Amino acid sequence: MEKAMADAEAKVPDYRLLLSCPSGLSPSQVSVDFSERFDRIPHPDISLDNSISEIWDGRVQQNASLYNGTKFRVCGCPFPFTSVAGHIMHGGGGSDEKSHVCLHLGLTDYRTFVGTNLNPLWEKFLVPSEDDSVRCQHTSSPLGNGAIIETSDKRIVVLRRSNNVGEFPGHFVFPGGHPEPQEIGIVSHQFDKDMDPDFINRKVSQEMFDSIVREVVEEIGVPEASLCNPVLIGVSCRVLNVRPAAFFFIKCNLHSKEIQQLYSTAQDGYESTHLYTVSRNDLKDMTSKMPGCHQGGFALYMLMVEAVKDV
Repeated sequence: MEKAMADAEAKVPDYRLLLSCPSGLSPSQVSVDFSERFDRIPHPDISLDNSISEIWDGRVQQNASLYNGTKFRVCGCPFPFTSVAGHIMHGGGGSDEKSHVCLHLGLTDYRTFVGTNLNPLWEKFLVPSEDDSVRCQHTSSPLGNGAIIETSDKRIVVLRRSNNVGEFPGHFVFPGGHPEPQEIGIVSHQFDKDMDPDFINRKVSQEMFDSIVREVVEEIGVPEASLCNPVLIGVSCRVLNVRPAAFFFIKCNLHSKEIQQLYSTAQDGYESTHLYTVSRNDLKDMTSKMPGCHQGGFALYMLMVEAVKDV
């Protein structure tokens, strides 16, 4: 019996694919509905909600470099729709030709993320429901991002995280971070009261694509001009701590050896200790030492690879 239970636990996946776009979506195919309707709802257990401040204060005492920045909050699964033929599949492969996806985004911050998703009691913040927007209504769930970067010699860029970062120190990851509300002037929902909601939604949607390019340039040191336009290949969610992240595919016109040399000049190089440029097979072997959401990023990349083969 104990062995059966252990085997069952071992089969629990590390990630879920909330959205899969194997052909890649351009900025014109990604929409955003940004609204305070999609903000986190405080938990009715006041003592549990109060633990957010306690967890954050404790983390800051351990690491004074932590910064409580504003983030975009994901509310449930992305909502796919089509204006013409084609469709987007959730949680697996599928055709996304001429399709669009709409993301429901609110606001949260890093402090609330640490105090809910990264709280030792994180599961207590969850509501039993098949609907993600209901299940995670009390968690911060900030939208992270990650980039699958392919070099001119067909290698993939992977970083080893520093031991001083807040999440998964020492793990392998794809370059990335978060779209940043403050980059487009959003510090609260009050800012948009006198502005056209459609204009704001377009700015938020564009920040998703701009931010991943910015993260790549800052984390690995390559010039922006060396990067092709990113395409969204999907959204994965780490099962542990229900951590969502959007993943993009970006081609880089530099050779892997050039990228290795540029890495030493990276602006945010302190977030990682080593840069690897690896083959697809080697990348597969590294995924077991990646956080669940980045394992999902690899799965999305492989779905893209398979889709290209079928064309």
